Amino acid sequence: MEGSGSGKFSTGYSCLFMISFLMVCLGVESALTTDFYKDSCPNLTTIVRKEVKNAIKVETRMAASLIRLHFHDCFVNGCDGSILLDGSDGEKFAFPNLNSARGYEVVDTIKSSVESNCPGVVSCADILAIAARDSFLLSVGPPMIFRRNPLQSGGKTWKVPLGRRDSLVANQTGANSGLPFPTDSLTTISQKFANVGLNETDVVSLSGAHTIGLARCTTFSNRLSNFSGTGSPDSTMDSEMASDLLELCQAGDGNTTTSLDQNSTDLFDNHYFKNLLNGKGLLSSDQILYTGDEAANSTTKSLVESYSSDSGLFLSDFINSMIKMGNISPLTGTDGEIRKNCRVVNS
Repeated sequence: MEGSGSGKFSTGYSCLFMISFLMVCLGVESALTTDFYKDSCPNLTTIVRKEVKNAIKVETRMAASLIRLHFHDCFVNGCDGSILLDGSDGEKFAFPNLNSARGYEVVDTIKSSVESNCPGVVSCADILAIAARDSFLLSVGPPMIFRRNPLQSGGKTWKVPLGRRDSLVANQTGANSGLPFPTDSLTTISQKFANVGLNETDVVSLSGAHTIGLARCTTFSNRLSNFSGTGSPDSTMDSEMASDLLELCQAGDGNTTTSLDQNSTDLFDNHYFKNLLNGKGLLSSDQILYTGDEAANSTTKSLVESYSSDSGLFLSDFINSMIKMGNISPLTGTDGEIRKNCRVVNS
């Protein structure tokens, strides 16, 4: 009898442990909810969208910059607002972000407006996530029918899961090692995505954000002449495009910019993928999604082809990947804090 009772207790305890374990495993995703600020800051999305819209009116490029800030935040220690912290040892000064990541002043403006309405409630990490969504929304082309997931609210937007908290530290070393570089191989890029739980579909769909925005000559000038010591431009780049870009970049100091998506600069559409089919990807990390042995041996080439002919599929996959990326290791509950100023931790 004692043995039987002990066995029942052991079995019950084991079941309870397994349930608790599963709750912990699922806790990160379930901790974020689309109605997190329903009571504490009911006008949050209206406030953020107004400020994002104002910023894009001043500078159309800002839409791409805000999407990129969210991306670069989530890839380093998760979506925790760490990229916004000032300091020479911060992520702002990591090589992939230095003189490149931008939009910090817009985030400051959004945060100030939010604090005026809901002081001490909304995290900087959540502001980045909403601002990225709104940047997409305000840049996407005419309404299209595309496949939905439960968080897609019809048409061309999605409900952003919220409830992230802000980190207390930045991670410059992690930014230098974890963020993709324009010169990385496809294998390296795919591995960096895999390191944060993303797959090759996410690689291609999120790369599609390069359908808007600009890039500095320093990020692609290696392709324009003597590529890899060949004495010639990168053979995977359209020759006329390479010639035009060489002329543009030779006249500057490396900081001259040009459109990532030639001939469709400010519209969030699938034109970026059509460019890749024609050797007109600006960055090496763009073109390798379609051209070369690595692409041929992965799913990226077929995805590029699919997205180039199906805008709906691209937009749907992009939204799915943005939601998935926004769920990378958020701080929730009592972890981290709600910063009063996105640039510094609370005193």
